[in-house]
Amino acid sequence: MRDFFYSKKFKVIVCVLALLIGVTLYTVKESSSDPGNSVIAKVFAPVQKLATNIKNEVEESLSVITNAKQYYEDNKQLRAQLDELYVQIIDYEKLKNENEQLRKVIGLKEDFPDYEFSPPCQIISKTANDPFGSFIIDKGTTDGVSVYDPVITDTGLVGIITKASTTYSRVTTIFSPDVPVGAYCIRNDTTGIVECDAELAAEGVCRMKYIEKDSDLKKGDIIVTSGNSGLFPKDRVIGIVEDIYIEESGLSKTAVIKPVADIKNIQSVFVITSFNGQGENYEEE
Repeated sequence: MRDFFYSKKFKVIVCVLALLIGVTLYTVKESSSDPGNSVIAKVFAPVQKLATNIKNEVEESLSVITNAKQYYEDNKQLRAQLDELYVQIIDYEKLKNENEQLRKVIGLKEDFPDYEFSPPCQIISKTANDPFGSFIIDKGTTDGVSVYDPVITDTGLVGIITKASTTYSRVTTIFSPDVPVGAYCIRNDTTGIVECDAELAAEGVCRMKYIEKDSDLKKGDIIVTSGNSGLFPKDRVIGIVEDIYIEESGLSKTAVIKPVADIKNIQSVFVITSFNGQGENYEEE
């Protein structure tokens, strides 16, 4: 900016401004001493206006240059205030989410008083290239989480813990063929095993196999955990029956089950660290 005051452009502006101001002053003087010179005043009126505009612009430019440091400090202070406001908004949203999760935990404890839960768990990453949707949560053994603990949302079953470190754990979902779940229909007690494969997982559904051929299982029926294996607590909702068909052997039926938990899009879960009957017959599953 300092180079501007030594440039030819600045010198030309100063000369033109001085000339215009001189002409304006002369015009005003002559017109006030001699009314006949009002014609001259009229002729030079545009010149006066131009000179005034240039003068104002130069004053504004000089003001910007003179107060540049103050403007910088003001902007710096405003940016700091905005950053602080953003942090407050983020903290507020985080606190609101945590409170919501805690309310859900309290509700689950009221419904299932024999359950013990870890603190609400946030999903911190999804396992790359896993067609079954496994993910990592931000709670581990220091929070009471252990391998084979069931993982749920407030709506339904999600999966189990398959790896537990001190501060994080891996969850394998019910979309994995490694997580079969004993299940039954709450309407008519029809039993079966809920399992999955890569093709079904891509569609976001599971299947319930080994259903008796004469079962009256219907579309829309609710399927819950049986608790027979001891791996999952009894009566946790798994999903809703979307379709039913007879196996090629003709000896049993299979149902297509849509999980009620939005497993592919969930952001937080709960880990059941203890429940009645946990692990009693896991070898049978």
